[in-house]
Amino acid sequence: MLRLLIGLEKPDQGSILISGEDIVPLGDAEMNLVRRKLGMVFQYAALLDSMSVLENVAFPLREHRSLKEREIREQVEAKLADLGLKDVGHLFPSQLSGGMRKRVGLARALMLEPELVVYDEPTSGLDPFTTELVDEMIVSTRDRLGVTCIVISHDMSSALRISDRIYLLAEGQVAGSGTPDDLVGGQSPLALRFIQASGIDCEKARAWRSSRNHEPGTGS
Repeated sequence: MLRLLIGLEKPDQGSILISGEDIVPLGDAEMNLVRRKLGMVFQYAALLDSMSVLENVAFPLREHRSLKEREIREQVEAKLADLGLKDVGHLFPSQLSGGMRKRVGLARALMLEPELVVYDEPTSGLDPFTTELVDEMIVSTRDRLGVTCIVISHDMSSALRISDRIYLLAEGQVAGSGTPDDLVGGQSPLALRFIQASGIDCEKARAWRSSRNHEPGTGS
């Protein structure tokens, strides 16, 4: 589904609308313009090991904008600071923790001011504490920047914390959908079994969401 969303594969039938535009019939040149509306945060950040953090985050600007080097540096440093990564621009990916690499990947995805950010398994391989930090990063980025976020995940605990709406795919079909409360409440029997089999503390996930919704300046 992710490959279809970003135009790497074409569906056999149907439509995929991004900002009201059906991307299915678009050619490569037209699709490249659409992709500028998309920010992609890869499963393992996909940072270029030979480049510093600053160079990694600056890459989209150098590819798609005609800016002076000073302007690029200023924009990158501002974005890094915004994500709690001040003064790490000189470091290389190998010097960063897993959570920091995720944030650098997000900073790079946001540099072209996308309308939609797609996360591919953002909490894969992370410990529970770092997973919660990444969840917070996703939600706070959505709230502050007003971007739509699509998160592909097998981590049901994370999904219940961060989502407004969840779609459970099974064998190529939507097997269940709804708000986190809908799914925990048993609206989809398969989704409920999936949640229970994951050993999730649903009350804890609900409490996490509730605490964020009552913080000043946050959305739901």
